[in-house]
Amino acid sequence: MKLVIAVIQPDMLNQVREALVEAEITRITVSRCTGRGKATDEELVYRGQVVPPTLIPKVRLDIACNDDFVDICVKTIMKAAKHGKNGEIGDGKIFVVPLEQVYRIRTEESGSDAI
Repeated sequence: MKLVIAVIQPDMLNQVREALVEAEITRITVSRCTGRGKATDEELVYRGQVVPPTLIPKVRLDIACNDDFVDICVKTIMKAAKHGKNGEIGDGKIFVVPLEQVYRIRTEESGSDAI
């Protein structure tokens, strides 16, 4: 089992969600978040004070998947979240991390059955 975490542009959420549904991945958690990548390393100076760069609104998707669906999930997100043919700076990132255990509270199932 893996946890796929994708941080994408807010305007791409519907497109990514629809692509995931087409790929039969329907159980996702969506959170609004802010963050900063390496898009610009500019240091702003305002009235003699160094001002840290502002945080940019993003959307975070958390998707717990069985091992068979990880590649499908990642490829679907990469294709749907990209702006244009070649993409743009700030299109996002995808992290895949091991998922030790999952429990469904209602039925008390665990492991792959709980996903």
